Amino acid sequence: MDRIVPESEFPAKERSNREKVHVIACGAIAREILAVCEQSGLDHIDLNCLPAIWHAYPQKIVPGLEKAVAEARQNGFERIFFAYADCGTGGAIDRLCEREGIARIEGPHCYSFFAGNEAFAAKADDDLLSFFLTDFLARQFEAFVVQPLGLDRHPELKDMYFGNYRKLVYLSQQEDETLQEKARAAADYLGLSYEYRFTGYGDLTQALRSA
Repeated sequence: MDRIVPESEFPAKERSNREKVHVIACGAIAREILAVCEQSGLDHIDLNCLPAIWHAYPQKIVPGLEKAVAEARQNGFERIFFAYADCGTGGAIDRLCEREGIARIEGPHCYSFFAGNEAFAAKADDDLLSFFLTDFLARQFEAFVVQPLGLDRHPELKDMYFGNYRKLVYLSQQEDETLQEKARAAADYLGLSYEYRFTGYGDLTQALRSA
């Protein structure tokens, strides 16, 4: 019969990891997660961020999560949480959550959970023709919107991608005049009207506290 190995005989690092929550997150919300952890004293969270550019390539997210989960379990983590919404995966993250027994942040995308899922859903009709930015996307508009869509090389594509939008809504996590100026410039670039909404961290805070 195999002997049951007491936890005291595990390597110190593995014992320590068993007490933590390993959060596998989209790199696009890394700043916000660190800010919430600092504000809420969540020093038991161990953060692993996957490439933020996958925001533009959702087909890469689930394979990346699967690999990250396997590595986390090899390193002794028992409690794992996904700091992802559905993020354009068409339910694939939820299916992975079900297979692996892992929870994620509720909501269809980060715009929704930053705004608060209930509040975002309540404005769905008004926002039907809106393009959204977060703090991250305001900072990285060129790298995460313009370049992936090829607008820097083919500006004529703007009408094809954004012709049906009417406004750009900036959902800000921190009140920052510089980022607001960047967001206004993005709206002008896309030919959209501009609306600013301060959200703070929305449902992200409670999700991390409950992870």
